[in-house]
Amino acid sequence: MAERKAIFITGGASGIGRATARLFAARGWLVGLADVNEAGLAETAALLPAGAAEQYVMDVRDRDAWERSLAAFTIVSGGRLDVLHNNAGIGTGGPFASASFAEIDRTVEINFVGVLNGARIGYAYLAKTPGSCLLNTASASAIYGSSGLATYSATKFAVRALTEALDGEWFGAGIKVRSLIPSFIETPLLDTVPEGSNRTIRDRVTGAGLELTDVEEVAKAAWRAVHGRAVHTYVGKTAHRLRFAARWFPYALRRRSRR
Repeated sequence: MAERKAIFITGGASGIGRATARLFAARGWLVGLADVNEAGLAETAALLPAGAAEQYVMDVRDRDAWERSLAAFTIVSGGRLDVLHNNAGIGTGGPFASASFAEIDRTVEINFVGVLNGARIGYAYLAKTPGSCLLNTASASAIYGSSGLATYSATKFAVRALTEALDGEWFGAGIKVRSLIPSFIETPLLDTVPEGSNRTIRDRVTGAGLELTDVEEVAKAAWRAVHGRAVHTYVGKTAHRLRFAARWFPYALRRRSRR
């Protein structure tokens, strides 16, 4: 019988992380769930088949927690780490000029430094597992900078660049590096109220006439990304439209973003 494959997912308490965990577990994988939300982790684990999940309460900014969690998970998995899904992130927005430095720092630390931590610490485990993959969750905001989401966009551009760089750098080690580039997804992040605003991100998205993509579609895209050859996997109509417009109509995008 084939050895069970293993995936470690940050942000596993809800949204994309939860949906991805459910899909991989349903296909026979062992799932490591990591998040700061202990109750949410338990809820996700309860949705998975018996014996399919291990839970780790951790903050992706904490390197010691990364070390402890991956060491513990790979003991359970028999040393395997087939996929490390750097998925944890927060949604922030509002005028950049009035954003607090605390908010800017927190967004950068969670959305990008957390991904750096996972990649750097996870490398040793991925390198020992043939055919392994580092999967990073970026965003359609990594296609063209989004007015009103400056810091968020910057972190997702950074995730995209890191993905491309490491896919080349780690080729010799047999590690694929991939990114998910979803448009606006139906997750709790959309209910965030940016500092200095009285409107949620959901209100801004729907008010702009943009569609929301089901989180299950992102999970299916994660499976394709891990098993496919494309470095970036775009998910949702908005992501595909932005990709096209950024290439062929960049001036139109600039005009649309001006306020």
